[in-house]
Amino acid sequence: MVGCVIARGMRIVGEGYHRRFGGPHAEIVALRAAGGAARGATAYVTLEPCSHVGKTPPCVDALIESGIGCVVAAMKDPNAPVAGKGFRALRAAGIDVHVGCLRGEAAELNGAYLTVVRKRRPYVILKWAQSLDGRLTTPRGASNAISGVAAHRWVHRLRARMDAIVIGVNTANGDDPRLTARGVALKRVATRVVLDSQLRTRMNCALVRSARRVPTLILTTRSGLSRSGGAARRVVEAGVEVEVCRAIRGRVDVADALGRLWRRGMTNVLIEGGATVLTGVLSRGLAEEAIVFVAPRVIGGVPEAVVFDRAIARGVTVSSRKVGDDMMYEIGFQDG
Repeated sequence: MVGCVIARGMRIVGEGYHRRFGGPHAEIVALRAAGGAARGATAYVTLEPCSHVGKTPPCVDALIESGIGCVVAAMKDPNAPVAGKGFRALRAAGIDVHVGCLRGEAAELNGAYLTVVRKRRPYVILKWAQSLDGRLTTPRGASNAISGVAAHRWVHRLRARMDAIVIGVNTANGDDPRLTARGVALKRVATRVVLDSQLRTRMNCALVRSARRVPTLILTTRSGLSRSGGAARRVVEAGVEVEVCRAIRGRVDVADALGRLWRRGMTNVLIEGGATVLTGVLSRGLAEEAIVFVAPRVIGGVPEAVVFDRAIARGVTVSSRKVGDDMMYEIGFQDG
């Protein structure tokens, strides 16, 4: 999230952040708040101000016109249309520019944007709940009963920040989730995405039944489409969008799926399971972080702890805290 603070000495006269794609950038919001007090002041930004016309006019032009005296930027913008051009324009206008203050913190804050630009795919967060003995599902097959009420509330707040929520077809049919953010002030309505190589998603599942109210997308394979009979037509008639992805060993290629979501303008994706999908994403290094809820209960049966083990093995940073009765682990991956 790109942010900007405008200060005169020790007094903040304006601040803002980029609230939504296509909306005014952080610098514009902060300059509007500062008004005439911006003249001669210093602008602190988490990312190099843009110098090109995109969804909005160039921020460097607004900074120059405001009479700002100095710009302190945490990092250079890796996006080719900007990439140093913003700094050069500011310096050419006689504005002092300093780069590198709190670079690491800014990179973390702008993680989604940097991933989109550098990797041409969305920023990916993995999320699942498991028991102490490594089970991701109960004997009845449902996973949503493992974690507690506080964890559920936390997940709904997380969903409200996402562009897409991704699951595999077994989770769609077995758990029958809605994948919506409930009990929170919605900021985004995430598209529900099912990885379904053979178009096996049940017509009576919650996702299909609510597809006309909440965007729903099934990513399948060419072979699945050709063998499905009338399944594709039926789900499309129910309001579901279907798109064909590349296949790897008969399954939807997750990397290709993420690339297709990126081309749809999605920047933040939450992958909620199941174990096969989570393990596949981890093994290919396609995630930036994982959020794992471990409930204080033992379910028994065959453990699926390999998912947690792989996440911990790949994790560069691991932190934990209590969320209700559950323990929440936040695991960061270096290269996604």
